[in-house]
Amino acid sequence: MTSSALHAGMPADILEHDAQMRALRHAIHAHPELAYEEFRTSDLVAQKLSEWGYEVTRGIGGTGVVGTLTAGSGRRSLGLRADMDALPIEEATGKPYASKVAGKMHACGHDGHTVTLLAAARHIATTRNFDGRLHLIFQPAEEGQDGARAMIEDGLFERFPCDAVFAYHNMPGFPVGKFGFCPGPTLASSDTVVIKIHGKGGHGSAPHLTVDPVLVASHLVVALQTIVSRNVDPRRMAVVTVGAIHGGEAPNVIPDSVEMRLSVRAFLPEVREQLRERIKALVTSQAGVFGATVEIDYRWRYPPLINDAAMTELARDVALRSFGAAAVLPELEPLTGSEDFSYMLEQCPGSYFLIGNGDGAGGCSIHNPHYDFNDEILPIGAAYWARLVEHFLARTDGEAA
Repeated sequence: MTSSALHAGMPADILEHDAQMRALRHAIHAHPELAYEEFRTSDLVAQKLSEWGYEVTRGIGGTGVVGTLTAGSGRRSLGLRADMDALPIEEATGKPYASKVAGKMHACGHDGHTVTLLAAARHIATTRNFDGRLHLIFQPAEEGQDGARAMIEDGLFERFPCDAVFAYHNMPGFPVGKFGFCPGPTLASSDTVVIKIHGKGGHGSAPHLTVDPVLVASHLVVALQTIVSRNVDPRRMAVVTVGAIHGGEAPNVIPDSVEMRLSVRAFLPEVREQLRERIKALVTSQAGVFGATVEIDYRWRYPPLINDAAMTELARDVALRSFGAAAVLPELEPLTGSEDFSYMLEQCPGSYFLIGNGDGAGGCSIHNPHYDFNDEILPIGAAYWARLVEHFLARTDGEAA
């Protein structure tokens, strides 16, 4: 699809400022900042929002920023969220605006998410075609550092009440500009388990005098998979992945201990809890069979992301009205990745959706040194945000149309 076809019917001033918004995205991309270090980015966000007439609050959850705009007398309020942090990856795109900071890059598109919301913010401030209160939430530390939870614990929804909250992520592999919506469980929980197996080391020539933690770990790798295959209902998703095993140094020495690291995922809270219970029980009993002991550090991290069905239908309807049926994927299956926007959806109804980053050159996966956000979707996302605001905070009676 050509650029002109993608942008057909969009607000003229969003397209008029497209080059400016791309330049802004490139500036953020060139200066990536990791979790809770988004000082330059949050300065830029706060400056732009202030220029456009938003009431700006800073320092929420660390480096988070909220811009608030009120129009009319409507009582409803809406939250739109964008993440700002980068990743500890050395960029290899070779782009003119590639990262200028060694070992850091925007390898997930948060630079694009930030500027999409800024582009929408400028247009919305100009038109003020809504009735109610809008909160634009610029979040730090999405990449595994609980930035959403930090903002919530800092009083986000008490200080900025929202009747609904929405967010999006670019999606490599999907056609550029295509929208994907999924009601209910959409992204998996993500928990980390660190297991330390304590045995009794010794010489490799006399294994009968030891309690071999390497052997215990080997059995656990296989045994852990029985939780998914034999304990979890096969109609429900669960993942138990052993991603790392560390122990020993010499080929003829049995070590005293071995450490295992697991990634555990589920779509449903009850399955997530079941996995935790079974992993703890299985690891403890299996190690005991061999005479070993274990320490289990079960790190309860991101919950599953569960979209509100009514808010997802509303979000889909806005995309259909704004861009037509051809721009909306007929069905989006849940994905096993994770997102800390799940914390916000635990507090407030809303929806998290996807916009295609491209299935050609834009199909490079995220968290990859060759990835780059596709600038073609900046005005698409901005136009969508503007129309969602106008729809949810409709001028007619303050109710969603």
